[in-house]
Amino acid sequence: MKLDILAFGAHPDDIELGAGATIAKEISLGKKVGAVDLTRGELGTRGSAELRDKEAAAAAEILGISVRENLEFADGFFINDKEHQLAVIKMIRKYRPEIVLCNAIEDRHIDHGKGSKLVSDACFLSGLVKIDTKLEGDDQWQEPWRPKQVYHYIQWKNLEPDFIVDVSGFIEKKNEAILAYSSQFYDPKSDEPETPISNKNFIDSVTYRARDLGRYINVDHAEGFNVERYTAVNSLSDLI
Repeated sequence: MKLDILAFGAHPDDIELGAGATIAKEISLGKKVGAVDLTRGELGTRGSAELRDKEAAAAAEILGISVRENLEFADGFFINDKEHQLAVIKMIRKYRPEIVLCNAIEDRHIDHGKGSKLVSDACFLSGLVKIDTKLEGDDQWQEPWRPKQVYHYIQWKNLEPDFIVDVSGFIEKKNEAILAYSSQFYDPKSDEPETPISNKNFIDSVTYRARDLGRYINVDHAEGFNVERYTAVNSLSDLI
């Protein structure tokens, strides 16, 4: 299956929190979007890896994501080395996306910055013809593939975006997908330990951040992204 967009996240729920509304909008426009979680989030204070697997599947269904995979890297301890790069390269070559979305360039959680750099590096390496990869159980060598663009969504830290996407009309879908992770976010009936993302202020911040970014471009809601190289437009009229 060739995808238009492939989103990577260090943990299940990273993709939804960072780019859920943008993904929902792109799918509504007919784009095929996939998701790859690097870890199962097994070190998380609340819930379990098995529960988060189920929550990730439910969130993907809500957004309309075509396919979701988990590379089962070690939560908290994966590194940006050849072994991990090759695993990501296999996903890129398998789905051949035009655009890759990945974690914030820097953030509070150490896995976010690591995951960002790992995926970005793998996107470059995936285009090199002398790197040979095969999918497990497949005798065919994969063809090289390099995405046209790599965009980093924004997470805990309020990083200054390089560009902003109008997601008006899609914030409700984003919030619905986030709340599919019921083990992780605000639930007044939960007796699980509190975490920085389990309080009501955090879940409310998803919407008020989108409103604040929307204010910059005079729309109701928006999501921001960072880039490592210049973005380009065909003409000045492409800008809104």
